[in-house]
Amino acid sequence: MNEVFDTIIVGAGAAGLTAGIYASRAKLSTLILNEGAVGGQMVLTEEIANYPGVPTTKGYMLANNMKMQAKSFGCKIKSNVKIAKYDLDGDIKTIELEDGRTFQGRSVILTPGGRPRSLNIEGEDQFKGKGISYCATCDGDFFTGKEVVVVGGGNSALEEAVALTNFATKVTIVHQFDQFQAFKHAVEEAEKNPKIEFVMESELRGFYGNGSLQKVSIEHLPTGQRSELTTDGTFIFIGYQPNTEDLKEVIELNNRNEIVVDADMRTSVKGVFAAGDCINKRYRQVTTAVADGTIAALSASDYLRN
Repeated sequence: MNEVFDTIIVGAGAAGLTAGIYASRAKLSTLILNEGAVGGQMVLTEEIANYPGVPTTKGYMLANNMKMQAKSFGCKIKSNVKIAKYDLDGDIKTIELEDGRTFQGRSVILTPGGRPRSLNIEGEDQFKGKGISYCATCDGDFFTGKEVVVVGGGNSALEEAVALTNFATKVTIVHQFDQFQAFKHAVEEAEKNPKIEFVMESELRGFYGNGSLQKVSIEHLPTGQRSELTTDGTFIFIGYQPNTEDLKEVIELNNRNEIVVDADMRTSVKGVFAAGDCINKRYRQVTTAVADGTIAALSASDYLRN
């Protein structure tokens, strides 16, 4: 007969590992099921310099420390698994893997994370964390005194471009249309900033460099003409995609496919909680994911106690 865990956590990013730490330390029998590498987006981050109390560290090192801490309290972690089916109704929740194994829990914390939308062009994978970033708050300081490119035309792209001018000497915004999709005030703020230049009706076609990013290829869409722009970094802001594709029929999602939660990280299903980059929220940082995971674990513990 299968063990029934007090809580099953889906995902081992910052939110999931934090939930695992808090739940297992509270003496709840805890299992983390993780489809990819333990650490989530942290593993893809070359350096983390704004995690409180921790000097600049490698993302994979912070992830590994969280993993070892969770395991030290008795949390079990199963990685490289693929979930086939969720049955979250009732007092006992069941999660079935593609290999046929099933796991049961009295509560579930969903932390599948998310991912920035990629351009999917030449060199993008090669220079992630080596000049290409998807987070100005995380990495802006690394480009102090340098020139950078921002890709996108929505509110996030323009607001982050303005924020980057606090560090960079020049910010070039590349946008595929002849006008922006952002709110008027965001456009006006970017247009009046002397450090910002605009390349409209254009798309990036490739990233190039030797070890780190040094230049990008840009195509002017109306003419098809290509040019190269020397740059120290590129920030891509074309949207964010939560990893909730297999949860659409299971839990309430909003129109951005984010899991809808309340302040205590409770979802639309009793006994099911969610945390991290998959939920309806504005800011996505390691620290906010850690906070979400803490709240979700405490809420799950309270649910089980009552």
